[in-house]
Amino acid sequence: MQTVIDEVEHRTPEGIAAALGRLISSGRLAPGDRLPTVRALAAALAVSPATVSRAWQALSAVGLIVSRGRSGTFVLDAAPRWLPTRSQSMAGYHRGARIDLSRGTPDPQLLPDLAPALSRVSQRAATVVYQELPVIPELLAVLRESWPFPAESITVVDGALDAISRSLDVVARFGDRVIVEDPGFPPFFDLLDQLGIERLPVPVDEHGIVPSAFAAALSRSPAAVILQPRAQNPTGVSMPAARAQELARLLSVHRRNAQTVVIEDDHSGEISVAPDVSLGRWLTGRVLHVRSYSKSHGPDLRIAALGGPTALVDRIVARRMLGPGWTSRMLQSILYDLLTHGDSIAQIGEARRIYFARQKSLAEALTALGLPTGQADGINTWLPVADERDAIVQLAASGIRVAGGSPFQAEVRPEAFIRVTAGALIGDPAEVALALAAVLRRSAGAVGSEPAARWA
Repeated sequence: MQTVIDEVEHRTPEGIAAALGRLISSGRLAPGDRLPTVRALAAALAVSPATVSRAWQALSAVGLIVSRGRSGTFVLDAAPRWLPTRSQSMAGYHRGARIDLSRGTPDPQLLPDLAPALSRVSQRAATVVYQELPVIPELLAVLRESWPFPAESITVVDGALDAISRSLDVVARFGDRVIVEDPGFPPFFDLLDQLGIERLPVPVDEHGIVPSAFAAALSRSPAAVILQPRAQNPTGVSMPAARAQELARLLSVHRRNAQTVVIEDDHSGEISVAPDVSLGRWLTGRVLHVRSYSKSHGPDLRIAALGGPTALVDRIVARRMLGPGWTSRMLQSILYDLLTHGDSIAQIGEARRIYFARQKSLAEALTALGLPTGQADGINTWLPVADERDAIVQLAASGIRVAGGSPFQAEVRPEAFIRVTAGALIGDPAEVALALAAVLRRSAGAVGSEPAARWA
């Protein structure tokens, strides 16, 4: 108990929770360690049991400790080993909270109603020939019409990450290098690590990948580039056409990059307010563009479209024929209905408007508190803090959950961030903005930079 007492600087729920968070983060309290009882620690600190209880609730909410009834309260064991590395570090954040802004998932209330589409396609399910085209013709026509560049071939796969994984399988080998955004999407980093591919992190600014850093990374002859052109996760950045054109130009300058393939993950295209953009507009035969419908139409549909040069797409299709074969044509029929039926189109348009309004409201609320923040696109935004764990615990003490920034960073850096799923923020953002402002103000004093700047 003495270790806990010595660490506590402020005898408030937030101060006690922050102290325990530091002890756990540093390893001085290990998974499985038993914590003092609420009453014992309250007596030692000369505070009420309710004060300690609130600190315990905050720590439990962010997955740091767990109560086991009469056996006591313990530092939580490690996340399940079947989760990828960075998912393990984020697993604790997916417990119940009063206001949960940690998940990075769409608001279920803003997804289109599936019932009408299901009723219209139910009678179309039938036995199919195994060698039929993997994409139903009517969906293929809709995808071609909406694609950001003239793709030679388009297929359908089981979600964006499936598309990224299969794309890497055909363009990169063990020991190759691949450029990634920093910060970026954690599963991309885990995937590359598992494939034995070296990551080349490139920073992003308010317009996407920074050209000067991109040019430096290209000098190392990467096999591929993975980027998110719109509503980048975690920053919420969308790339303007001028930046995309500049990146395409840099790829075309040197012969050593002639075989470098660009893999684009447009995971939030249908709910993004930014114009459609792709490097494929300027690079012929070298771009694999992925368009996912999870954020807009529902994660459980597990559908994404993948388009690009026939030589690459055909290899992906052929390999899938030796595994899942194809994405359910019944699910494809449902997606086709959702993309073409007026009611569904209107529902997606309304979702896009609401997400924009929620991002705008949070940015304006923080600005009104003296913390000017650029408005993000899509559902996530990226904010700097002095200490990631402390910020998470402090916010949890207010009943608010956010995601820690470290899993999103491709390299270990001294700067700390949190990702806030502003798209899940319903109603008046004032309470959340006040809680965020408290940790952001500490960040401003600690790092000496613009307090609400979203990029390092």
